[in-house]
Amino acid sequence: MEQQQGIHTVGCTYRCDVCNKRFIERSKLKEHQRVHTGERPYGCDKCNKTFSDRRNLKEHQRVHTGERPYRCDMCNKTFSHGSTLIVHQLIHTGERPYGCDKCNKTFSRRGILKLHQRIHTGERPYCCDVCNKTFSRRGILKVHQRIHTGECPYRCEVCNKTFNNTNSLKVHQRVHTGECPPHCDVCNKTFSCRGSLKVHQRIHTAECPYPCDVCNKTFSDTNSLKVHQCVHTGEHPHRCVVCNKTFSRTSLLKLHQRIHTGDRPFGCDVCNKTFIKKEALKIHQRIHTGERPYCCDVCNKTFSRTSYLKLHQRIHTGDRPYGCDVCNKTFIKKEALKIHLRIHTGERPYCCDVCNKTFIDRGKLTVHQRVHTGERPHRCDGCSKTFIRKHDLKKHILSCYNQQP
Repeated sequence: MEQQQGIHTVGCTYRCDVCNKRFIERSKLKEHQRVHTGERPYGCDKCNKTFSDRRNLKEHQRVHTGERPYRCDMCNKTFSHGSTLIVHQLIHTGERPYGCDKCNKTFSRRGILKLHQRIHTGERPYCCDVCNKTFSRRGILKVHQRIHTGECPYRCEVCNKTFNNTNSLKVHQRVHTGECPPHCDVCNKTFSCRGSLKVHQRIHTAECPYPCDVCNKTFSDTNSLKVHQCVHTGEHPHRCVVCNKTFSRTSLLKLHQRIHTGDRPFGCDVCNKTFIKKEALKIHQRIHTGERPYCCDVCNKTFSRTSYLKLHQRIHTGDRPYGCDVCNKTFIKKEALKIHLRIHTGERPYCCDVCNKTFIDRGKLTVHQRVHTGERPHRCDGCSKTFIRKHDLKKHILSCYNQQP
């Protein structure tokens, strides 16, 4: 016999006509159907938050009253929800009944396992309706949306400054409390939160708990794993809005965008030259310091960059990986091959603005322009004679040496 809110069948069960789930009591069916209708008839008189059933409202109100009726009999810690107490008690028993079938990591709650598994599946079911950025957790999406709304619900009770997430508030409160931030006991590096410290400490322990399910390479944090997985998927989810170039990491996109904005935040304090990347500044400063940290293990010649060392080592190995497909001539550097190909194509892209003579590479143009400027930068230490080209200076020195008795 069909009932108004479901089908009353054998065993006095009531069935939902949307998802066919069964209930013993009509009232339970009625509560369940609010999942489909979205009805939330129970409202909190403190914050106007609404709920689908009276029990959830009652539990919520404990946020305002501070009531925590559930007590742990091991440590006397109290909780507002019975389910939270049950999960807490697993700390004392050490029980972690939910295991990941990909990496064997275990968890005390099924919900946490489900969230963890998204690391392996790449699932990001929560999408921002403003910028379409996706997230693996609803809570992270909610915090992200405050960037667009400007909402800052967390207030410092000392100075009334507001923040859009609890972690930022906790970091700020250290200004008032004088509390020292979490620090690594190996290298003393400090962090804004314990989670970041925990990830950092894996540098020292070499722990890499996150494996790639394609090649089994392991990583110390989920973000590094996610970036690595782009190697297999070919995914470049971060797009430049100016030129549409795509990148696997937000950090690479931010660096790239400085090309368009002209932002060069890293300045040399010796010559005021500026750079897009900190690493580029560090390499540049070796011009002033004379530092050449990379040494050839064959001839002990030193270099300021690893790339220069690698090129140099090809002199000893005989490796010439760049070949001309016209005349089969080979080269140590790709740039040298590119210049050589202009012999076959006839391309001469560098033009003198005085006499319009053209050249296949910039270096030859620079040397030629000294004919017009009169510059002779290469000087013989013996007789002070000057030359336009370094090659001419070398020939002069050799001729002088050969003339000596």
